[in-house]
Amino acid sequence: MTSLTRRDALRLITAPIGLAALGASPLEIVRGASAHPASRLKVLVAGGHPDDPESGCGGTIARYVAAGHDVVALYLTRGEAGIPGKSHDESAKIRTAESEHACAILGATPRFAGQVDGDTHVDATAYAAMRELLDRERPDVVFTHWPVDTHPDHRAMSLLIYDAWMRLGRSAALGWFEVLTGEQTEVFAPTDYVDITAFAQKKRDACFAHASQKPEEWYPVHERMGRFRGMQHGCEVAEAFIRHDKGPPLPLPG
Repeated sequence: MTSLTRRDALRLITAPIGLAALGASPLEIVRGASAHPASRLKVLVAGGHPDDPESGCGGTIARYVAAGHDVVALYLTRGEAGIPGKSHDESAKIRTAESEHACAILGATPRFAGQVDGDTHVDATAYAAMRELLDRERPDVVFTHWPVDTHPDHRAMSLLIYDAWMRLGRSAALGWFEVLTGEQTEVFAPTDYVDITAFAQKKRDACFAHASQKPEEWYPVHERMGRFRGMQHGCEVAEAFIRHDKGPPLPLPG
């Protein structure tokens, strides 16, 4: 069998003619990728803080990993302002450890972009740094926050990723995820869904790894979101995305 590059695999997963010729479903192609290292996708999930990639698409991350793909969870900040009564250094240390624990649960690799929680910047220097980071990671698929969001750090990450994606030639598939819809993410109209029913517990465990953030208070909202998106998609629990149609097709697992 001819070895596939990641780009070839991406096209096969999303091209109906290719799938018909192989007599397989998209999920079967994704699952089969793990047997052929050259066909693995590099997926980058970018969030403003520790817990954003996990809550926004933790089930999808786990499903990509189970299918044999490589996932990087990129955090714009280390959550420095996220623990009342703790200094920035103390909070960063705690929340970095929580991120590493959450990524270990999901099978992802944590990366940190070096900005500070509550003091993020969208300027020429920040744009250049994010372009350099994405150029170094060279992902096939990128997910980040939907830009219409009440949290400035979420908006910052979304804009920085979008700029880097455009200036690096739109070579990766791009999708946006939602977090705490109605409270943070707004006017989010999904184009795509991933059935995460079999991975819902793993997503929950990854979010609860962020113990300093009291997930017992906010995670029930994500559980309701998951059930609602599942109802829309025709399954028990789902995560929803908006895809950008000016880049490669979005190769969602399943």
